[in-house]
Amino acid sequence: MEKVLEKLLDTIICSNCVDIMSRLPDNCIDLTLTSPPYDKLRDYKEFTFEFKRIAKQLYRITKKGGVVVWVIGDSTINGSETGSSFRQALFFKKLGFNLHDTMIYQKSGFAYPSTNRYHQIFEYMFVFSKGRPKTFNPIRDKKNETQYTFSKKRRKKDGSMTHANDTSRIQVSPYGMRTNIWKYTTGKGNSTKDEIAFKHPAIFPEKLCEDHIKTWTNSNSNDIVFDPMMGSGTTIKVANQLGRRYIGVDISEEYCRIARERIKQLKE
Repeated sequence: MEKVLEKLLDTIICSNCVDIMSRLPDNCIDLTLTSPPYDKLRDYKEFTFEFKRIAKQLYRITKKGGVVVWVIGDSTINGSETGSSFRQALFFKKLGFNLHDTMIYQKSGFAYPSTNRYHQIFEYMFVFSKGRPKTFNPIRDKKNETQYTFSKKRRKKDGSMTHANDTSRIQVSPYGMRTNIWKYTTGKGNSTKDEIAFKHPAIFPEKLCEDHIKTWTNSNSNDIVFDPMMGSGTTIKVANQLGRRYIGVDISEEYCRIARERIKQLKE
């Protein structure tokens, strides 16, 4: 299986992702970053989405300390949100993943105005880890409005203080670690400059991929980034730009051609 892994590295494969994952060795992927075709919200050429089989294979191939970022939302059917996102998150936990963080991907606008609920502008980014994440490189771009200091002293449940005799103060830097709500300007010219990418019905921003790849992988360790439902290939393109190894899979040959063209453009 190790030879299979080496053969598949830095390639785009048109196939059923479950079949490809079944050929990979255990504990070989550092980061999976993907968005599944949830709730039939988009037309994906009538291909089926075998969620449970995909999730089980993802658990097997993820390294100890590896991470799966699962970008997903819910559609509204007969006046009620489906809740598919939560059911899937609970299934990942049942398999053995930790739900390391529930993050929000906030878009700059909404597709359809709502008439009896607030406009929908976000999707979940569930961050699942196989044990404790082995890599965390926090992005520190949140501007601290006030340059304040604070003490190490904390009150315990019994009322006593930790660091009771400590008189030192910690200076807050101009920029701190961002929150788990990530905001991106979306749409043509913003999510990507690649016109061809918009032949896919649902792409997420290149910057979103960049931020997750930088957070959960390292550039100097041959970390492998995987996208089993890569669509237009945004995850794969950004992984290539950042010098990570990658494997991209999609069942649609049309989308694989788009992804290959985007990789090709990087080299021109």
